[in-house]
Amino acid sequence: MNETINNNVIDEINVKELWENTLVDVELEISKANFSTWFKNTHIIRIVDGVVHLNVESEFAKGWLFNKYHKLILKILRSFIGGIRGLEYVVKKDEKKGDGVEQKQNINKELPLNDFYINKEDNLNPRYMFDTFVVGPFNELAHAAAQAVVEKPGIVYNPLFIYGGTGHGKTHLIQSIGNQLKKRNPNIKVFYTTSEKFAMDYVSALRSNKVNTLFKEKYRKYDVLIIDDIQFLSTMDKTREELFHLFNALYDNNKQIIFSSDKHPNFIPNLEDRLKSRFSAGMIIDIPTPDHESRIAIIKSKSQQSKLIIDDTIVDYLATNVHGNIRELEGILNSLICQSQLKDKVLSLSDVKTLIKNSVKQKKSVSIKDVIKQVAEFYNIEEDVIYKKTRVKEVVKPRQLIMYILREDFNVSYPTIGQKLGGRDHTTVIHSCDKIKKDLKVDSMLMKEVEQIRAMLN
Repeated sequence: MNETINNNVIDEINVKELWENTLVDVELEISKANFSTWFKNTHIIRIVDGVVHLNVESEFAKGWLFNKYHKLILKILRSFIGGIRGLEYVVKKDEKKGDGVEQKQNINKELPLNDFYINKEDNLNPRYMFDTFVVGPFNELAHAAAQAVVEKPGIVYNPLFIYGGTGHGKTHLIQSIGNQLKKRNPNIKVFYTTSEKFAMDYVSALRSNKVNTLFKEKYRKYDVLIIDDIQFLSTMDKTREELFHLFNALYDNNKQIIFSSDKHPNFIPNLEDRLKSRFSAGMIIDIPTPDHESRIAIIKSKSQQSKLIIDDTIVDYLATNVHGNIRELEGILNSLICQSQLKDKVLSLSDVKTLIKNSVKQKKSVSIKDVIKQVAEFYNIEEDVIYKKTRVKEVVKPRQLIMYILREDFNVSYPTIGQKLGGRDHTTVIHSCDKIKKDLKVDSMLMKEVEQIRAMLN
């Protein structure tokens, strides 16, 4: 449907299908809490002269959509129909009057489209800036490393490899580097891509027998290359081979390379030692789950940005009870902002408890077998060997970690753990748990491994 709208085409547009497709893309861009709060019961009434008339439930919803999501909605609508000129919000009660007077937010004025469109030349999202990145104890080291790269791209921390769980801010941070570099020097050639798109580009070039012209020349021309979610290349041997050669070409010419992943490169399955070695040549740094202090910092920062008055007791309650990632935390805050404005009052702790009881993510139910499976996958070993009477180092450590996690995180009894892991005596389990506790105090890498496993179990 990428076409310019004229009067004949308007009649042929299925507005229901258009809005359904738009909602699919919107849902990918925002949190579930925000999506269900603001986009529920919305629909397109009509399209007149290239202007989409969107039906919303209230004046408040109209104002919120216009202020917070207008640019996103318009961008997505235009991706389906290029000739859309504007977007108006119509409150349901006014639509029913039928008197021709619509309560609407007219946005047919000139729009700064370049402010919210993703530039196809670099794929960078202009929303991802350092100014909007909340820094706390959990991510301050990663933030400092990113800032250092901006100061001396290709010289310090090359490559920069950032890893951590979903929703911890990796994509925001690595794209902020690209946007800041472009802001300082508009002529610098920056390119952001996901590992999936990188692989698709390579396969496409391979099929057309144009690897040199369509792939190598394209990727080797950049001054800064940013590849997100590198772990997905673990099953793509040929693509990893090409990445290795591309890395060498860029690195030898002092071009900045930035990667992100959900795990440390040492634990990405099938990743060759030569790539691990090159990743280690720069800076490998993790963004763990936000700790209590960091969640407090995020809540305060986001509430201040949204002008939400929130008492310190409420901040502490949210930080203690909302354990999801940053996106989920933002969704909860947006729900509180909505309720505060609807009720036109400062929310009490009692109000907050009532409002978020159905929004707080419940702890995932995890079985003993789930823990065994996840740890085995993390260390790239077969599940079966966990149960065997073997003292092989590569098996003993994962087995001890399983015992530790089952005891510490899920409060499974020592005898039950021993029974489920090959009929071992409970004293063996106690010894294993104590050993892991002791090692965690002095082994930072082990601590990161445990954090990674816990993140994958949540």
